[in-house]
Amino acid sequence: MDSTTLLGTAGAAIILIAFIQNQRNKWKQTDLIYDGMNTLGSAILCTYAVLLQSWPFLVLNGVWLLISAKDVFSYFIKGRR
Repeated sequence: MDSTTLLGTAGAAIILIAFIQNQRNKWKQTDLIYDGMNTLGSAILCTYAVLLQSWPFLVLNGVWLLISAKDVFSYFIKGRR
């Protein structure tokens, strides 16, 4: 497996882990771990999209990244625990 494919696989796996944990009621949508994993996974997938020059995929994951990162920053600004 080449490094680009490995990068994309890692990003997708991270997002899927967050999704599965949410669906199993292990993580809530308001949990920092949930938003953090989505932020990390979507950032990796943005990099992957740029490497592939897949602009629709970049837009999708860029929006995902912005929304997830906003929630992470809000978590720290509001001091949620």
